[in-house]
Amino acid sequence: MVLLQLSAGRGPGECRLGVAGLCDVLVREAAASGLSATVVETAPGRPGLLSALVRLDGDAERAEPLARSWEGTVRWTCPSPLRPGHGRKNWFVSVARVVPPRIEDLGIREADLRWETFRASGAGGQHVNTTDSAVRLHHRPSGLAITCDTERSQHRNRALALARLGLALRARAEARAQDSVQARWALTVAVADRGGSAVRAYAGPDFARVR
Repeated sequence: MVLLQLSAGRGPGECRLGVAGLCDVLVREAAASGLSATVVETAPGRPGLLSALVRLDGDAERAEPLARSWEGTVRWTCPSPLRPGHGRKNWFVSVARVVPPRIEDLGIREADLRWETFRASGAGGQHVNTTDSAVRLHHRPSGLAITCDTERSQHRNRALALARLGLALRARAEARAQDSVQARWALTVAVADRGGSAVRAYAGPDFARVR
């Protein structure tokens, strides 16, 4: 499992549209490489997405190169769909790998966590599996509750829950520091505003890859 976080940072609405569009691109590229990409969490941006957490599954020898090719700043070149006639055409999205942390890495106490396990259910009430693989993580000091039921392994669901808790706690800290709704969901990874630093480039409303 590889986790990638796409973020518009403090960019304008066009960057948030970029996050949404690039999620679709990543899912398609993963499928073309024989991998599975799942958007496991999003932060709505109105328009688009402030951020999205994408999980790559499959052969590690294929997943690692794909993940590395996305890490960094991705440039989307397109006339603004929100502001016709606006002179700017380059918009930037940051992509960062998220490593499931250990509890001590989060700076919290294990005593502050409460885990619940339950059996995940599919559409129509059908069980995804016959074991209690789904988890719900409660962080008492913050009141945050994270539910993960997308994996068939309880171990993987616990790792994903810790990763999402770490992102949520980081976002809360940024919200207090920045005192803005947008910063509440922004990653600490800055979105570069220079085309030369982009690891990938896309153009047009259909996100055609140009580099």
